Amino acid sequence: MTSPIAPDLSAGQMPARPRAGVWRRLIRRRLALLGLVIVAIVVAGAAFAPWLTGYDPNEQMFDGLTIEGSPLPPDAKFWLGTDLLGRDLLTRILYGARTSLIIGIVANGVALLIGTLVGVTAGYFRGWIGNALMRFTDLMMAFPALLLAICLAAVFQPSLWIVAMVIALVNWVQTARVIYTETSSLAEREFIDAERTIGAGAPRILFRHILPHLLPTIIVWGTLGISTTVLLEATLSFLGIGVQPPTASWGNIIFENQTYFQAAPWLVFFPGAAILALALAFNLIGDALRDILDPTQRGRE
Repeated sequence: MTSPIAPDLSAGQMPARPRAGVWRRLIRRRLALLGLVIVAIVVAGAAFAPWLTGYDPNEQMFDGLTIEGSPLPPDAKFWLGTDLLGRDLLTRILYGARTSLIIGIVANGVALLIGTLVGVTAGYFRGWIGNALMRFTDLMMAFPALLLAICLAAVFQPSLWIVAMVIALVNWVQTARVIYTETSSLAEREFIDAERTIGAGAPRILFRHILPHLLPTIIVWGTLGISTTVLLEATLSFLGIGVQPPTASWGNIIFENQTYFQAAPWLVFFPGAAILALALAFNLIGDALRDILDPTQRGRE
């Protein structure tokens, strides 16, 4: 994941670029616009899935197999073919998009909340509080995220919301480290010292000055983090410890049909392409937002 660059902000002022013109500048970038289009298509497909295909994602239309004993290939009736149980693959991919979007937004939102809370608290108060929080963060970073997620998912009964919380618990550490670094720098600025001099308390300084300056970084990490969350959810579901069948998930669609990879490659190709496209889209949007919200990029467009 590309690390956003901390904006160099003037004392006590919200940056002008995040306040105005961000959307206009975003859609002027071709790659970012491509990412927005992909996300819009996925969201529309997930939202209108019942009306786009007319099938239930778990409906078996013909006992699962054709006369030859293999899933049906894409045709005029089933645009992406059917799986080994006779379920329409397009329908399952559209419903699987709901799973990826829900987990991506919920898990990443919780991870951002935890990471921001830990980073701001450690960076502003420092001392033994900051040291304890950062040592705990370092300890969490020492564990491979996938391995830790597998361990946590194995302990709890896998479900959509459990998987979202598991992913959030392993994804907050990078955000915490970045927010800690920026908060530590901001806490030493002259305008913060001036606020302390006139008697401003920690809540006022944090909510009126520190957090507004951190907003660009939070937005960028939030966007980039969704792609990581989508990939991790697909990995857990593929390994059988994520979202459980019959609930459609792009990862478990690949898992269920992997034995038919040579005979029916569309069963793996289409959900794999959906995972790749959505992750790429959020990365493109996040990279563009990083450049737009970074003042060092002014004058380069």
